[in-house]
Amino acid sequence: MFRDVTTLFKSAKGLQMAIDATVAAFETQQIDYVAGLEARGFILGGAVAARLGAGFIPLRKAGKLPAATITQDYELEYGSATLEVHDDAIEAGAKVLIVDDLLATGGTAAAGISLIERLGGDIVALSFIIDLPELGGGQKLRDMGYDVHHLCAFEGH
Repeated sequence: MFRDVTTLFKSAKGLQMAIDATVAAFETQQIDYVAGLEARGFILGGAVAARLGAGFIPLRKAGKLPAATITQDYELEYGSATLEVHDDAIEAGAKVLIVDDLLATGGTAAAGISLIERLGGDIVALSFIIDLPELGGGQKLRDMGYDVHHLCAFEGH
């Protein structure tokens, strides 16, 4: 079963509810930057950053950013990929929230964590709309010592 949030984003009310719920979970914490994982993490992440008064950082697939970058390879359920970020995206000690639409195995999120930490950032938490707990990504990230939030979870793959 393929889980997708495009119908949620198509609904003005649904999109607003997802943004509101994500912001509510973090509005009392210091967040300097929201880092969105490509690509649907950009949609939610940009809106959340604006509401939290934080900057937005895109964590992109290789070859998509215009300036100097650092990269991180990672494994997917169906192969491997590379994620990158501008090498001057944040200052050391910046508090960063990583956002994406879906948490499956946690590979992309772990690559994002690596990039932010290599730049000296501190991960406040990771936030997703959907968690697929049977694929183990949430537990993997929690076992790594990170705070993981989601708005809903679905059993099965």
